[in-house]
Amino acid sequence: MPAERLSVVVTRRLPDSVETRMKELFEVELSAEDAKMSREQLVDAMKRADVLVPCVTDRIDASMLAQAGERLKLIANYGAGVDHIDVSSARQRGVLVANTPGVVTEDTADMTMALILAVTRRIPEGLAHMQSGDWQGWAPTAFMGHRIGGKRLGILGMGRIGQAVARRARAFGMQIHYHNRKKLHPDIEAEFEATYWESLDQMVSRMDVISVNCPHTPSTFHLLNARRLQMMKPEAVIVNTSRGEVIDENALTRALRAGDLGGAGLDVFEHGAEINPRLRAQKNVVLLPHMGSATVEGRVEMGEKVLINIKTFADGHRPPDLVVPAMV
Repeated sequence: MPAERLSVVVTRRLPDSVETRMKELFEVELSAEDAKMSREQLVDAMKRADVLVPCVTDRIDASMLAQAGERLKLIANYGAGVDHIDVSSARQRGVLVANTPGVVTEDTADMTMALILAVTRRIPEGLAHMQSGDWQGWAPTAFMGHRIGGKRLGILGMGRIGQAVARRARAFGMQIHYHNRKKLHPDIEAEFEATYWESLDQMVSRMDVISVNCPHTPSTFHLLNARRLQMMKPEAVIVNTSRGEVIDENALTRALRAGDLGGAGLDVFEHGAEINPRLRAQKNVVLLPHMGSATVEGRVEMGEKVLINIKTFADGHRPPDLVVPAMV
């Protein structure tokens, strides 16, 4: 007799090709409505599944894991970030956590550059003006922004995505600076002609553009707080395609409203979909609905990594993208 197939619960809709392959390999419960699960629904899903496939919208804390029972053995996250999962509590209960690293690096770096250009060149303002039908033709002083060539880009977090951003920014003629937990290998620094700043305070006060590319951890929460935002040059721009919690969003809103910053481009927000309406009203702010990884190719690759993690686990081996608490 064939071995009993793993029971897998998927919390949100995934690309059709991924869902089809999951049905072929496992006993799968798919999400027909693609609606965010409540805490109670997530706990119930963990009680009846061998494997849970959540995503960034599913916050799984210690109290929920305590109610999960003994059946759950693997959380195969659809996405690279796992700050929404209490990885330490999961491991203490014998539940492995896997993710999908490296898949969205290029897509997120592309979006970072798009936001830098959108804010500095006032693209959304121009687009809105054209859509309003009010445009009367070219004018010498209309919609003047700033060029990015020759400007200093400060990258906060020089991992895979930070380096991909640096590679693109160099092609635009930007000067690369970075702050990281550890200084990069000299060969990597040489590739980008990058300048390392051990002091984040010193870096932010000198940059024209700050790009947030670090994960959300207890040590990075509000890393860009009111004090550091006040250090920035009044014409400086902040772009965030990582995690909203890294920036104190209320402090950022106050700085922008006071004219203490040149602008911001945000793809992620501190409180998820609950965005400060005063921030939304700023003309020099570009807000996107967490689109950094939203390419067909990237989302399919994420699903393929999830499939490999589950299949490897089902075969009795360690998932290739296993997350351990020390990594978080």
